[in-house]
Amino acid sequence: MQTPTQLNTSALSRLPGNLTTPAYDRSALQVGIVHFGVGGFHRAHQAMYLDRLMNEGKALDWAICGVGVLPGDKRMRDVMRDQDCLYTLVTKHADGNRDGRVIGSMAEYLYAPDDPEAVIERMASPQVRIVSLTVTEGGYNFHHVTGEFDDRNPAVVADLQPAAVPATSFGLVTEALARRRARGLRPFTMMSCDNIQGNGDVARKMFTSFARLKDPELAAWIEQQVPFPNSMVDRITPVTTDEDREAIASQFGVTDAWPVVSEPFVQWVLEDRFELGRPPFEDLGVQLVDDVEPYELMKLRLLNASHQGQCYFGYLAGYRYAHEVCQDPLFANFLMDYMSFEGQPTLEPVPGIDIEQYKHTLIERFSNPHIRDTLARLCAESSDRIPKWLLPVVRINLANDGDIFRSAGIVASWARYAEGTDEEGAPIEVVDRLAEPLTAAARQQREDPLAFIANRELFGDLVDNERFVSAYTEALSNLHQAGARSAVEALVNPSE
Repeated sequence: MQTPTQLNTSALSRLPGNLTTPAYDRSALQVGIVHFGVGGFHRAHQAMYLDRLMNEGKALDWAICGVGVLPGDKRMRDVMRDQDCLYTLVTKHADGNRDGRVIGSMAEYLYAPDDPEAVIERMASPQVRIVSLTVTEGGYNFHHVTGEFDDRNPAVVADLQPAAVPATSFGLVTEALARRRARGLRPFTMMSCDNIQGNGDVARKMFTSFARLKDPELAAWIEQQVPFPNSMVDRITPVTTDEDREAIASQFGVTDAWPVVSEPFVQWVLEDRFELGRPPFEDLGVQLVDDVEPYELMKLRLLNASHQGQCYFGYLAGYRYAHEVCQDPLFANFLMDYMSFEGQPTLEPVPGIDIEQYKHTLIERFSNPHIRDTLARLCAESSDRIPKWLLPVVRINLANDGDIFRSAGIVASWARYAEGTDEEGAPIEVVDRLAEPLTAAARQQREDPLAFIANRELFGDLVDNERFVSAYTEALSNLHQAGARSAVEALVNPSE
């Protein structure tokens, strides 16, 4: 086998023909977007969209300057430096085929601890019109219970000190906006691309909260002048493994220290509120809308809730990957029934979306054996996920006299999983910020079937609702007595 070529600008002309490379002159790119949080999802999503536009001769003045803030971002800094900000994106199709392309839309990468002034001045420059974010839920620094900005975070406290050199995204962005205001420049748009409901609203609240602590007048200006559009984003992007790197070197003849792998499906719904313009994302099928909420709720109550519907039952039944569960007709039928009879009835019309097709596409996506999405990942942090994704479905259907027994069964599967042992008696690592109290409660439920859902901080008054309690305890009893597979069979074929 020929020695793979190290990926960088000079190598582009020598890469094999089965690897798509930028068709545009990267030296002519101008940075128009500064992005915090350059991970796999951003590189498979927003950066990919821009690369496609650039290949059509568009958006050449919207190149990305990636920014890292955390110590873990040093590795990305080094890879981007060595590879001239190029990387390989490989799409894994269900039939085993793989498409590879080199993404060139990132023109620059800055590691803030190396030179915070360079990051601030890049954002303060008139050329930059959007600052975007994929910093995960934790990057927004809100209290899990109150939802308010956590002003006790030591990094935030340090950034708020007089004459402090900004170190957090909040400090860096706020200082850049302060300079733009002082220079008479219009502000950039803050565009969150994180998987958080109302992500733009959350970003607005957190960044203005920090600014208010730093400079109340500046905070008022940000509230009045800076757009924070909401968006709904979707693409499964597993963690890159050494096996992926080796496969890319073998198939595409390129050595890439940090490639990205993803599924074929990609979706982006974006509120069209931008202060200084934006790339023509609509040319690539991005839905530009006035209100993203119907799309968010569709994703939360169909896709995200279905993840919960498969992960605990599937793990207890002996599966370890999402595709194994969804290739099993019993589990696929259960998920379709949940979506059709419980999730979908809680949704308002979703403009431009065929819901029937969307549901079937979800099952196809979950079934892709080459993505290898682990059930352990889907089972993690359930106390943050179930109350946001599934319990609203339960409450709406209870209020409307709709079906709830499948949703109650999913809650019961979580309760059984939280006991911390599988059906063979092997230990389960329960990954959750509330793991200790959740497991303690779950281990009491063979004697007290309501012990788990008695937690009113998580479940509110559902423990007082007879219809929910009846469905929940029946599913929990089936899980204990007959096991996960039989419990799902009972949910797919309920007794008349």
